Amino acid sequence: MMKAITKFLPSALILALAISLVACSGNNRVRKPAELTEVKNQFELTPVWTAKVSSSDPFNFHLAVAGDGVYAASHNGDLTKLDVMTGKKVWSTDVPEKLSVGPGSDGSTTVVVSGKGTVYAFDDTGKRIWDVNIGSEVLTEPVVAAGVVVIRALDNRFIGLDAKTGVRKWIYQRQQSSLSLRVGYGMLVINDQVIVTGFAGGRFGMIALANGGLIWETPISFPKGFSEIERLNDVTAKPSMEGDVLCAVSYQGRIGCGQARGGNLLWFKDYSSFTGTAQSPDMVFSANEKSIVTAFASKDGSQIWESTKLQNRDVGEPLAIGRVLLMGDAQGYIHAFDQSNGEMVARVRHDSSPITAAPIAVGGLILVTSQGGKIAAYSPK
Repeated sequence: MMKAITKFLPSALILALAISLVACSGNNRVRKPAELTEVKNQFELTPVWTAKVSSSDPFNFHLAVAGDGVYAASHNGDLTKLDVMTGKKVWSTDVPEKLSVGPGSDGSTTVVVSGKGTVYAFDDTGKRIWDVNIGSEVLTEPVVAAGVVVIRALDNRFIGLDAKTGVRKWIYQRQQSSLSLRVGYGMLVINDQVIVTGFAGGRFGMIALANGGLIWETPISFPKGFSEIERLNDVTAKPSMEGDVLCAVSYQGRIGCGQARGGNLLWFKDYSSFTGTAQSPDMVFSANEKSIVTAFASKDGSQIWESTKLQNRDVGEPLAIGRVLLMGDAQGYIHAFDQSNGEMVARVRHDSSPITAAPIAVGGLILVTSQGGKIAAYSPK
């Protein structure tokens, strides 16, 4: 039944559907978001500039930052480059088709992918330089690095295209899963040499940018349960990295950290999240599917603190920066936790629409985008 349903629903709804089906299997209670308690801001997130693009709803579009530019796209096909320090529009162009994911860019080549699987590439002036159809839907933001555009298709293919011409350089094919979450699977670029990403079935691995070769693959968790929905166990969110330690988390599975070289896990614990991890030098942070936020010691997985202050508020992907942990929620608030103890130290209302993508730290600014299309750069003071 789930397979049939997924053919007709937008991608962003599939994950919510899966979660609701699991939740409803035990009871019929509606999840009530936690009421926000008053926060005395210990610092202010002061807007430096704001900009507006069209809505990405119901999809989860990320910003791409490269050099002095911020690249943003919308579901309707708008692609825009903004100056990262001022927010001024550098150029804007219309893509001929509606888009399913946000952009990828290295500052020279910027690419987006349409809902019909066509990859469109633009140069640093916004001029279209090539397009190619890969024959599959794409829900994962493309990566542009080391002269290669990496496209992760919904049919489990990783495709490396030449950034200047669009000619295919390599392809890496994963085995199809019986059932997996129909969402984007984040890709983490390391040193313009490799990408680290999650797979269905509770695994994550490292792929070479030069030739698409699989360098290593490690299971972080294993499917369990009787029904197909109970056995959903995918590492969908982008893994995080601090120093030489990589951390990842799976939906209905585990959270764990391991060595970037070889992927050997140092520890793992039962956990479930689809919004991923963020790291400081000593800790790893994640929010589970109930938006309960937890901090673990990255060396051994011991729990440092847990906060229920945002329970059921559908928080987005986290960012650990300085001494705070930042994440948005479904009502457009940005929340800041003290990394050391989980105390809520600041809050600001960015928009009235959900913030699902992780904030981005660049040049002393914090960039935030909402599904409604509002982009802002904040200065922590």
